[in-house]
Amino acid sequence: MDERFNTFMETVDGRFCSFVNEINEYLTDNGCRCDIKPQKSGYVVSYVLNRRKRTLATFISRKTGMKLRIYPEHIQEYQGFLDILPEKVKKEIKKASICKRLINPDDCNPKCVMGYTFVLDGEQYQKCRYMAFQPALSEENNPYIKQFLEKELQHS
Repeated sequence: MDERFNTFMETVDGRFCSFVNEINEYLTDNGCRCDIKPQKSGYVVSYVLNRRKRTLATFISRKTGMKLRIYPEHIQEYQGFLDILPEKVKKEIKKASICKRLINPDDCNPKCVMGYTFVLDGEQYQKCRYMAFQPALSEENNPYIKQFLEKELQHS
Protein backbone atom coordinates (compact mmCIF):
# COMPACT_ATOMS: atom_id res chain seq x y z
CA MET A 1 0.00 0.00 0.00
CA ASP A 2 2.75 2.46 0.94
CA GLU A 3 4.55 1.75 -2.34
CA ARG A 4 1.39 2.42 -4.38
CA PHE A 5 0.73 5.61 -2.39
CA ASN A 6 4.29 6.76 -3.03
CA THR A 7 3.86 6.05 -6.75
CA PHE A 8 0.63 8.07 -6.70
CA MET A 9 2.42 10.91 -4.88
CA GLU A 10 4.93 11.10 -7.74
CA THR A 11 2.02 12.21 -9.97
CA VAL A 12 0.88 14.97 -7.60
CA ASP A 13 1.78 18.57 -8.43
CA GLY A 14 4.70 19.45 -6.13
CA ARG A 15 2.79 22.46 -4.78
CA PHE A 16 0.15 20.14 -3.31
CA CYS A 17 2.20 17.15 -2.06
CA SER A 18 2.12 18.26 1.58
CA PHE A 19 -1.65 18.91 1.38
CA VAL A 20 -2.34 15.48 -0.18
CA ASN A 21 -0.20 13.86 2.54
CA GLU A 22 -2.07 15.87 5.20
CA ILE A 23 -5.46 14.72 3.84
CA ASN A 24 -4.24 11.12 3.61
CA GLU A 25 -3.05 11.16 7.23
CA TYR A 26 -6.17 12.93 8.47
CA LEU A 27 -8.55 10.50 6.79
CA THR A 28 -6.63 7.33 7.64
CA ASP A 29 -6.24 8.52 11.27
CA ASN A 30 -10.02 9.00 11.37
CA GLY A 31 -10.99 5.48 10.34
CA CYS A 32 -10.77 5.58 6.56
CA ARG A 33 -9.14 2.88 4.46
CA CYS A 34 -7.16 4.14 1.46
CA ASP A 35 -7.78 2.29 -1.84
CA ILE A 36 -5.53 3.07 -4.81
CA LYS A 37 -6.35 2.07 -8.38
CA PRO A 38 -4.39 3.01 -11.50
CA GLN A 39 -6.51 4.50 -14.33
CA LYS A 40 -5.79 5.84 -17.79
CA SER A 41 -5.84 9.43 -16.57
CA GLY A 42 -3.77 8.73 -13.44
CA TYR A 43 -4.51 7.20 -10.08
CA VAL A 44 -7.86 7.15 -8.32
CA VAL A 45 -7.27 7.24 -4.58
CA SER A 46 -10.41 6.62 -2.51
CA TYR A 47 -10.99 6.88 1.21
CA VAL A 48 -13.59 4.48 2.54
CA LEU A 49 -15.10 4.81 6.00
CA ASN A 50 -14.49 1.34 7.42
CA ARG A 51 -17.34 1.44 9.90
CA ARG A 52 -19.88 2.39 7.19
CA LYS A 53 -18.21 0.93 4.09
CA ARG A 54 -18.94 4.09 2.12
CA THR A 55 -16.55 6.25 0.17
CA LEU A 56 -15.98 9.63 1.78
CA ALA A 57 -13.61 11.17 -0.78
CA THR A 58 -11.58 10.35 -3.89
CA PHE A 59 -8.57 12.06 -5.42
CA ILE A 60 -9.09 12.16 -9.20
CA SER A 61 -6.75 13.34 -11.94
CA ARG A 62 -8.08 15.62 -14.67
CA LYS A 63 -6.37 17.47 -17.51
CA THR A 64 -6.99 20.64 -15.51
CA GLY A 65 -5.26 19.18 -12.45
CA MET A 66 -6.08 17.08 -9.42
CA LYS A 67 -9.45 17.26 -7.71
CA LEU A 68 -10.89 15.77 -4.57
CA ARG A 69 -14.39 14.39 -5.11
CA ILE A 70 -16.25 14.56 -1.80
CA TYR A 71 -19.33 12.45 -1.07
CA PRO A 72 -21.08 14.47 1.67
CA GLU A 73 -23.82 12.09 2.80
CA HIS A 74 -24.68 14.47 5.67
CA ILE A 75 -24.65 17.74 3.70
CA GLN A 76 -28.11 18.68 5.04
CA GLU A 77 -26.64 18.99 8.54
CA TYR A 78 -24.04 21.61 7.59
CA GLN A 79 -25.12 23.02 4.22
CA GLY A 80 -24.59 26.58 5.48
CA PHE A 81 -20.86 25.83 5.14
CA LEU A 82 -21.30 25.82 1.35
CA ASP A 83 -22.01 29.56 1.40
CA ILE A 84 -18.45 30.33 2.58
CA LEU A 85 -16.74 28.35 -0.19
CA PRO A 86 -14.66 30.31 -2.72
CA GLU A 87 -16.74 31.68 -5.62
CA LYS A 88 -14.91 29.46 -8.12
CA VAL A 89 -15.89 26.33 -6.16
CA LYS A 90 -19.50 27.51 -5.83
CA LYS A 91 -19.63 28.13 -9.58
CA GLU A 92 -18.43 24.55 -10.25
CA ILE A 93 -21.03 23.13 -7.87
CA LYS A 94 -23.81 25.18 -9.47
CA LYS A 95 -22.91 24.04 -12.99
CA ALA A 96 -22.57 20.34 -12.05
CA SER A 97 -25.03 17.89 -13.58
CA ILE A 98 -28.43 17.54 -11.99
CA CYS A 99 -29.32 14.22 -10.38
CA LYS A 100 -31.82 12.60 -12.71
CA ARG A 101 -32.82 10.06 -10.06
CA LEU A 102 -33.84 12.82 -7.64
CA ILE A 103 -36.03 14.40 -10.32
CA ASN A 104 -37.46 11.12 -11.69
CA PRO A 105 -36.07 7.81 -10.36
CA ASP A 106 -36.82 6.09 -13.68
CA ASP A 107 -34.58 8.47 -15.68
CA CYS A 108 -31.27 7.04 -14.49
CA ASN A 109 -29.66 3.68 -13.93
CA PRO A 110 -31.46 2.04 -10.98
CA LYS A 111 -28.07 1.03 -9.53
CA CYS A 112 -26.93 4.66 -9.45
CA VAL A 113 -26.83 6.08 -5.94
CA MET A 114 -28.96 9.20 -5.72
CA GLY A 115 -27.30 12.57 -5.53
CA TYR A 116 -27.75 15.43 -3.12
CA THR A 117 -30.38 18.06 -2.43
CA PHE A 118 -28.90 21.13 -0.74
CA VAL A 119 -29.13 24.91 -0.54
CA LEU A 120 -26.28 27.09 -1.77
CA ASP A 121 -26.49 30.90 -1.67
CA GLY A 122 -30.21 30.65 -0.85
CA GLU A 123 -31.05 28.49 -3.86
CA GLN A 124 -31.93 24.77 -3.76
CA TYR A 125 -29.97 22.36 -5.97
CA GLN A 126 -30.30 18.66 -6.79
CA LYS A 127 -26.94 17.50 -8.06
CA CYS A 128 -25.32 14.23 -9.14
CA ARG A 129 -23.19 12.69 -6.41
CA TYR A 130 -20.34 12.11 -8.88
CA MET A 131 -20.25 15.68 -10.21
CA ALA A 132 -21.41 18.04 -7.45
CA PHE A 133 -18.51 18.33 -5.03
CA GLN A 134 -15.13 17.99 -6.68
CA PRO A 135 -13.03 21.06 -5.96
CA ALA A 136 -9.65 21.38 -7.65
CA LEU A 137 -6.62 21.40 -5.39
CA SER A 138 -5.34 24.97 -5.12
CA GLU A 139 -3.88 27.30 -2.53
CA GLU A 140 -7.29 28.98 -2.22
CA ASN A 141 -9.41 25.80 -2.11
CA ASN A 142 -7.32 23.49 0.07
CA PRO A 143 -8.30 24.95 3.48
CA TYR A 144 -11.99 24.63 2.51
CA ILE A 145 -11.49 21.08 1.25
CA LYS A 146 -10.07 20.13 4.64
CA GLN A 147 -12.97 21.85 6.48
CA PHE A 148 -15.47 20.07 4.23
CA LEU A 149 -13.97 16.67 5.14
CA GLU A 150 -13.90 17.60 8.84
CA LYS A 151 -17.57 18.56 8.78
CA GLU A 152 -18.57 15.34 7.03
CA LEU A 153 -16.58 13.21 9.48
CA GLN A 154 -18.09 15.06 12.46
CA HIS A 155 -21.59 14.14 11.22
CA SER A 156 -20.78 10.56 10.15
